[in-house]
Amino acid sequence: MDPKQILVVLAHPDDEGIIGGTLMEHAQQGAKITYICLTLGEMGRNMGKPPFATRVSLPKIRRQELKEACQLIGIQDVREFGLHDKMVEFEDQEAVADRVREVIEEVKPDLIYTFYPGHGVHPDHDACGAITIRAVAKLPADKRPVTRCIAMTPGSYAVLGQPDFVNDVSDIVDLKIQAIGAHKTQFQLMLGNYSQETKDRHRHERLWVYRF
Repeated sequence: MDPKQILVVLAHPDDEGIIGGTLMEHAQQGAKITYICLTLGEMGRNMGKPPFATRVSLPKIRRQELKEACQLIGIQDVREFGLHDKMVEFEDQEAVADRVREVIEEVKPDLIYTFYPGHGVHPDHDACGAITIRAVAKLPADKRPVTRCIAMTPGSYAVLGQPDFVNDVSDIVDLKIQAIGAHKTQFQLMLGNYSQETKDRHRHERLWVYRF
């Protein structure tokens, strides 16, 4: 698959790092990537180490961190939906799905990335995935883009089976980690100063195709 238009729908700044290597490869191959980030992660518990953010300044800082990470990955188009962090499940699901569908109809993606509903670990992740699937399901069956989902629960393999897509990003894992490290408030990960275990953990990205 050689997609030209990609849509990523995730809940928080830094979620894109989970599949950062795959997105980098798409960008390097010339794909245009649009990223809907549902919240600014303003309720994140981390404020940097040593702390340099406050509860008031955190949203502004996280917005800048997101911008820097996306530049490193090669994401050209970032849409901030401005939903409340840790409250996505309590939003009007139909209304948010309609907003996502509008973006789908605008950018006409060949491929969508989001969380697998029920396997995102964080309630915002699960709600994000469910909203995205709802938006795609509104399209005619023959117009639905392939939707690849991140599954993070310990039992995901038992429920979903083997992933449909396993990408070895070893060749660019250092750049991926650099992009993750752009979120300085959340990750005390000094660039160039991380363990082999950290690098190994980020070498493989696993995704499941959602079957409507």
